[in-house]
Amino acid sequence: MRSLATKPFLLDIHSITLRITHEEFEKLCQDNPELRLELTANGELIAMLPVALESSEKNGDLFGEVWAWNRQTRSGRAFDSSGGFTLPNGAVRSPDVTWIGKLKADEIPRGVTFPELVPDFVIELRSKSDSLKTLREKMEEYRSNGVRLGWLINSQQQQVEIYRLEQEVEILESPTTLSGEDVLPGFMLDLSSIFSA
Repeated sequence: MRSLATKPFLLDIHSITLRITHEEFEKLCQDNPELRLELTANGELIAMLPVALESSEKNGDLFGEVWAWNRQTRSGRAFDSSGGFTLPNGAVRSPDVTWIGKLKADEIPRGVTFPELVPDFVIELRSKSDSLKTLREKMEEYRSNGVRLGWLINSQQQQVEIYRLEQEVEILESPTTLSGEDVLPGFMLDLSSIFSA
């Protein structure tokens, strides 16, 4: 008789929702560093699919642009999709790009895996496997928890939705550049590589 420990198996949980605590979530992430996981405000576990190579490259471009601007200005800290944070509503999120201004960044405690903080700026890039409805809900969640500026970039439709505190969502059709406004002063994002086929 073979023991279960020697034979790996897959557990299909697509038709159920798993709810876990923050402590369990942190342990799960530590035990599975290769997975991209998020936790909703209700404690629902979200496992995100790997993105296609093209989307991964575009995510890298977006992060690289924010990182380079931040490196020049030294005005905060930039994080890619591997970093997570805990919003005031209890959700643990990992946007494709996150930027936190220096005042908040200086207060991030060392050793905390998912610090409780509200980023100043986030980007979500829609990949072919992403539901637009789900991404819009995440963007609304960021904004309602205090994120000052957020961009939902939909490269399939060459469209950008801009989320600002206490303002209506602005939808831009085929923009060529985006401005960091007063949140990322002087930052301009050229969208030509993001919108290219």
